[in-house]
Amino acid sequence: MNSSPPQLVSVIIPAYNAKTTIDVQLSGLAEQDYAGIFEVIVSDNGSTDGLATHIEQHPLRTKLNLRCIDSCAVRGAPFARNAGAAAARGEFLAFCDADDRVHTQWLNALVSAGNIYDSVSGPVEVTTLNSPKVATWRKVGPRDKQEETGFLPFGLSGNFGIWRKAFDKVGGFDETLKAGEDVDFSWRLQLAGLTLGHAPDALIAIRLRDSYSGTWQQAFAYGEAGPRLYRDYRVYGLRRTKPLLLAVFFIALIVRNPLIPTFITRMSTGQWVYYAAFAAGRIKGSIRHRIYFL
Repeated sequence: MNSSPPQLVSVIIPAYNAKTTIDVQLSGLAEQDYAGIFEVIVSDNGSTDGLATHIEQHPLRTKLNLRCIDSCAVRGAPFARNAGAAAARGEFLAFCDADDRVHTQWLNALVSAGNIYDSVSGPVEVTTLNSPKVATWRKVGPRDKQEETGFLPFGLSGNFGIWRKAFDKVGGFDETLKAGEDVDFSWRLQLAGLTLGHAPDALIAIRLRDSYSGTWQQAFAYGEAGPRLYRDYRVYGLRRTKPLLLAVFFIALIVRNPLIPTFITRMSTGQWVYYAAFAAGRIKGSIRHRIYFL
């Protein structure tokens, strides 16, 4: 938290083989209504598609104070974000992803909320960058509501703002996590006595996986991270899902499966795949970490 606005904001974008999608995000950043000065850092996590050259020659390079750094030493978005933060010159760090698009008021809303909080989350929407069919595959909450788990709230790593001193205090993102690093990061911040606010106007359009296999892989990874988080945070009060709610969830997966017409189940096939993969990931994670958490 800081009572005065930052002299410089650093926007950090972790990227891997994002040459074909990142221009959409950079165009969104070029249209920001933020009145202050900001830089954009693309943290290249070992791309093989010519991303670094693309950024070096980008027509928005000057307008965005755009530069590309090499973060190929360790594969994974947490390392790429940390490397971007280490290279950043700003007092306030804003994170977004290479395949999404920020709305015009995004950065201004994050920084404004930073006058009140140590860190800030923002909402997402799925209609701008996805077909109507794919947009039904992921449920998103109201813009004015923070992400919740029944424990502590968290912010998505693809839409997050934080003061550098707060980032440094908790040591950045956990680079050993393949998924769920944003949940872990948010919880560590709050357990360290720092505040996490929410800026409803800091809106980002996210790009969903547009195949069932891609959706399965992503949701499976999210689910698999849960048992490890439970292992690490149960001492602080994180609890398992109540047996009755768990039973209702699995019964719903069975009776609303894609073999039954959608007009009856009220659930798209993609949405069912997402929930089924998440549950499968939880089972795999429980076995891997030798701890029950479904």
